[in-house]
Amino acid sequence: MWRYTFKRLLQGVITVWFIATATFAAMHLVPGDPLASDKAVSEEIRANLEAKYGLNEPVWKQYTIYLGNLAQGDFGISFTQKNRLVNDIIREHFPVSATLGLLAVLFAGLGGVIWGALTALYRNRLPDIIIMFLVILGISVPSFVVAAFGQLGLVSLNNLAGFNVLPVGGWGTVAHMLVPAMVLGLSTMAYLTRLMRSSMLEIVSSDFVRTAKAKGLPPTRIFTAHQLRNAVLPVITVLGPAIAAITTGGFVVELVFAIPGLGRYFVEAVQQLDYTVIMGTTVFYGAFLVFMVIAVDVIYGFIDPRVRLE
Repeated sequence: MWRYTFKRLLQGVITVWFIATATFAAMHLVPGDPLASDKAVSEEIRANLEAKYGLNEPVWKQYTIYLGNLAQGDFGISFTQKNRLVNDIIREHFPVSATLGLLAVLFAGLGGVIWGALTALYRNRLPDIIIMFLVILGISVPSFVVAAFGQLGLVSLNNLAGFNVLPVGGWGTVAHMLVPAMVLGLSTMAYLTRLMRSSMLEIVSSDFVRTAKAKGLPPTRIFTAHQLRNAVLPVITVLGPAIAAITTGGFVVELVFAIPGLGRYFVEAVQQLDYTVIMGTTVFYGAFLVFMVIAVDVIYGFIDPRVRLE
């Protein structure tokens, strides 16, 4: 097990290096000048800024400096936000995105397991048809459309009630988090529902379930101890990447609901060609995703005794 864990960590480091290299190359291929919008116009000041950011060095040397800084956990200084480190931006705003993402994962995980189990129990009947229709909608409709309708629904609800039942935007309380978390986790819940349904249908016809029924075990115990427990394993497998994808993929939701998460700063950095913020947040998101995938792979080996990762 330790050998497998070390090998997966080594693969993760190589993957993060590839992400960092690809991001560096992409930023140097993008047309535009990161200092073009700077108020300083004199050649002397511009030369000082280029020296400060290392832009006057050859590309290979910039790449060496970039990797050296990454190895030390230093993502550099923002081009557009004066005297502000990219590390500080991540440290201050990623917890907001992480909190919203964890609530969305909780909503998606519980909903996916419950709805998936129900569709399997009522296969080809009305509950199954209704839930699967909603699942297809949840997967097909883009997140920005769901976010817009979610905010419109909040406005209508508040107008009907005559007071703010739930805030339309902003951040700070649990009430601010509920609707954005549901909107963010909706597509993942739909995917987990389909996965849970397929897994449950496979488990229902397995030999050990038939044996449990032949032994006369109560249906409730068969469902919880044999069917649900084994059917949830594939859901756990994809939960790590789902956590990372939700936590790092809430850009649109954060913009629509005016949430001060890291996604908003990433979008603004792309619009303003803030190279250091783009590269820093991209590498950070990539490393977070790789770590979650490795963590789930390792945990899965402990959860399922049938798996021998070595």
